[in-house]
Amino acid sequence: MQSVIVTGASGNLGRAVVQKFLEEKWQVTGTVIPGDDVHLDITNNSFEKVIADLMNEEASLQTIQTVIQQQGKINAAVLTVGGFAMGSIAETKTTDIAKQYKLNFETAYNIARPVFMQMMKQGSGRLFLIGSQPGKDMQSSKGMVAYGLSKSLIFRLAELMNEEANGTDVIVCVVIPSTIDTPQNRKSMPDANFSKWITPQKLADLIYSNCMATENVKQIIEV
Repeated sequence: MQSVIVTGASGNLGRAVVQKFLEEKWQVTGTVIPGDDVHLDITNNSFEKVIADLMNEEASLQTIQTVIQQQGKINAAVLTVGGFAMGSIAETKTTDIAKQYKLNFETAYNIARPVFMQMMKQGSGRLFLIGSQPGKDMQSSKGMVAYGLSKSLIFRLAELMNEEANGTDVIVCVVIPSTIDTPQNRKSMPDANFSKWITPQKLADLIYSNCMATENVKQIIEV
């Protein structure tokens, strides 16, 4: 059975990714933050919930080492944890940047690094990072400076990892979703055209299909 790690398993996208991989008969390890008050009602025997503080490098490393010991291999990882904040340059202090850096980059890097090392040892694997349009293009970051700067590092990390993995079957992909159709986004943007948004389930399907592709694997998935 193939093994996947999904961080942020209690979030809207995280839950959808967990369900998709379970439907495809994968062994799924889903991480949640300590004190998470979101109930995960997943009873599938192929799912294991792990409580992990992804801002803690040692805790993150231990989580991955445990999965390796149990499963022997990590075929894929989908890292959905992150945060968002508004703020112009005038409104953004270095403390604001540091907070977004921790939420969006450290939580990804602390898991991505040991996962990438294991995949390189295996010689294969698919690692999915969640990017954003503001992170890809700084012109789109106007009014969200700290968020855009932190997310821009996700793209640089993927580039560095893919350079190191060149010639192997290890591929790091960045997913750039448009607005995701979630209850929270509908509440915050009640007048928007929801039909133009992408559902978490559709995004999970796209991630899975790219994970299973053997040719023309997309390193950037923009939807």
